[in-house]
Amino acid sequence: MSKEAVFTLKIEPELREAFMAEAAAVHRPASQIVREFMRDYVEQQQKAREYDDWFRAEVEAGLKEADDPNTVWHSHEDVVADMERQRQSFLARIKAVE
Repeated sequence: MSKEAVFTLKIEPELREAFMAEAAAVHRPASQIVREFMRDYVEQQQKAREYDDWFRAEVEAGLKEADDPNTVWHSHEDVVADMERQRQSFLARIKAVE
């Protein structure tokens, strides 16, 4: 990748000096570290946007399903009772193995 673009940045002199000192301490050019920061930031933002798009699509699909008159609904009590049956079945299988 060619490095033809120049990026000018205004920062406090103290921050620049501290950054340059840390870059020198690890024997790396400051520009290389800044490029890595920029790549990481771009990747992080893209992933966040992709997740947000996915999440919105999931919510939209859920709302659409909830509005569908053919959707089968289960009461809280039925779900709790079913989970208790599954729990008891699991416990019985554990005891049978012991």
